[in-house]
Amino acid sequence: MKIRLQKFLAEAGVASRRAGEQLILDGRVAVNGEVVRLLGTKVDPEDDRVSVDGDAVSARRKLYLALHKPRGCVCSRADKHGRATVYELLPKEWQTAYSVGRLDFASEGLLFLTNDGEFALRLTHPRYGVRKRYLAAVDGRVGEEMLRQFERGVWHEGEKLKAERTWLVSEGKAQCVVELELAEGKNREVRRLFESQGLKVRRLVRTKIGKIGLGELKPGRWRTLTQTEIKTLLS
Repeated sequence: MKIRLQKFLAEAGVASRRAGEQLILDGRVAVNGEVVRLLGTKVDPEDDRVSVDGDAVSARRKLYLALHKPRGCVCSRADKHGRATVYELLPKEWQTAYSVGRLDFASEGLLFLTNDGEFALRLTHPRYGVRKRYLAAVDGRVGEEMLRQFERGVWHEGEKLKAERTWLVSEGKAQCVVELELAEGKNREVRRLFESQGLKVRRLVRTKIGKIGLGELKPGRWRTLTQTEIKTLLS
C-alpha cells in the first residue's frame, strides 16, 4: 500500500512530517534514484527505494506489544523520583515503542506499546470511543444506586466523569469488587469516580482494551499483538 513520502520519512524516524516536507522541497529526497520535489508523491514502503542526501532510508518495523504492567512502576521513559519504568521490562530492540495511554504507579493490568502513531491515536482519542475495562477493589460499601450514578455521570474537581457500564462483582463487609467499562479514560478516572463518593480504591487492574483481554499474561510479561488483534482494535 502506497503512503505519502513525508509520512514514510516520519515513520522511518528521519524527521517529523513537516520537517520531511521541507527535505522534499529542498530536493534532498530521492525515490528509485530520482530526486522528488512534489509533496503529494506516494511510495510503496515494500518496493520503492528512498534515500535522503544519498543515504538509503528503510521503513522502520512497526511494533505492537501487549504488556501486563505490574504495580509499582511508571509509564514514563524516566522518573525524577527514580522509580522503575515499564520500559525496563522490554528488551533493547523494543525501546522505540511507547505506551498507548497510561496506568498510574499503583495500578496494574493491560497496557499497549507501539511506535505507530496512527494506532496510538485510534486507541486514545475520545472520538473513537475505544472502551477499557477495569476491576477495582474498593474499601467500603458500594451499592447499586452508586453504580447507576457512575453511569449517569458524576462531577469531580470540576470535571464530569462517567462509566459506560458497571457491575458489582462481590460484596463484603469491608470491601467490594466492582467491574467498570470506560470510553474516555480521563486521568485517574476510576479512582476519582470512587473518590467522589468518599471511597478509596485499594487495587485497580485494567483487564481489557477494546476486544483484547489481559488473558494469561503474567505481571511484568509482554507479548506481540497478532495481525488479527491489530485489525480488531482498529475496526
